[in-house]
Amino acid sequence: MTERNIRAERFEAALLSLDRLEAARLLESGGDDRPFTLRIEQDVAPAMESIGRAWEEGRIALSQVYMSGRICEELINRHLPKGGGGGGAGLKIALALLEDRHFLGKRMVGAVLSAAGYPFLDYGAMDSDSLVRRAADDGLDLLLISTLMLPSALKVEKVRKGLDSLGLGVKIAVGGAPFRLAPDLWREVGADAMGRNASEAISIIKSFTGGAGQ
Repeated sequence: MTERNIRAERFEAALLSLDRLEAARLLESGGDDRPFTLRIEQDVAPAMESIGRAWEEGRIALSQVYMSGRICEELINRHLPKGGGGGGAGLKIALALLEDRHFLGKRMVGAVLSAAGYPFLDYGAMDSDSLVRRAADDGLDLLLISTLMLPSALKVEKVRKGLDSLGLGVKIAVGGAPFRLAPDLWREVGADAMGRNASEAISIIKSFTGGAGQ
């Protein structure tokens, strides 16, 4: 087992035991020279994905998933910018969770966009119908959707159909564990692109602008 896997497993164990102090110690260790965003990508994200799979397989309670997410949110709020703001020049972008309360992927993408200077609208968590209405009202060009659970990922198809029924040319880019585990799922639900990690959000945006910056 690699050192990276060991760190992720230890962090997962701290989350499932609701040990905030141990989770903080593992994530915020002064002896770790990795950037904080990399710690999240290598330790926190795998731990939360594993917890999500455990819930889907009936091995843990939903309350454990919820509390694990809350602990992660508290820790990450200390370090990552929340971003947000208007659409600005170029593409009008929004970032959302779709019928999902697991914020981690969305916060990671938001931090990457903020660091790269891309303004975006933060929709938080929304159901599919509300997301379609909001995208239409805001005149979006690109909707970034993050999910952790498979049922949420499958709802992207409803968003796609809703946008198409209104004649909107909104592009949809998705990310999260379900899409990494099933590489063709993003196409099946009608998305236009899929990011395997938060940093790929920038290359996705550039692909829709012909490679130009913001």
